Amino acid sequence: MERAILLTGIGGQGIQLAAQVLARAAVAAGREVLLFGSYGGTMRGGPTDATLVVADAPVAAAPIVSRAAAAIAMHAAGWDAVAAKLVPDAVVVRNAALLADAPSAPGWRLHDVPATALAAEQGSPLAASLVLIGSFASLTGIVSFEALRIGLAGSLPARRSQHRESNERALRAGWDAVPQGAASAA
Repeated sequence: MERAILLTGIGGQGIQLAAQVLARAAVAAGREVLLFGSYGGTMRGGPTDATLVVADAPVAAAPIVSRAAAAIAMHAAGWDAVAAKLVPDAVVVRNAALLADAPSAPGWRLHDVPATALAAEQGSPLAASLVLIGSFASLTGIVSFEALRIGLAGSLPARRSQHRESNERALRAGWDAVPQGAASAA
């Protein structure tokens, strides 16, 4: 299995952190990983994207892919470019607060998750991207919840350790918000 996952949002939404968490979780699960982050020159509000390729053998994909089997989207700003790359049966997890009205294609396994609200309920309104990562992992089975916890621990710098517990709660809220295994990654 080799699966390309596109992540998109705007600066300040945690897309790069979420991509890192999922990448480290996949490594903890014994998978091969390629991660390529891209972001504009602005600190907040500019476009930010990541391409993550997860495989059971050495990764063959280039760091920039033309087709992807999955997407995780936080904001409409980069949605059209990501949507254009998705295969017909792609697994798509989107932040319902900002993308519920965004166009989709027939055949996508689409899951609009109330990520912003769930993150706020967990005491971490800035962790909505982690909610989406939790939902994606639960839906696809690409990694276990324990692997997500390991990925989070490896991704948070020491100066942010006070956020670990609330970020874990955000991952769990996302994991529990969707039917586990409903969009298998196999």
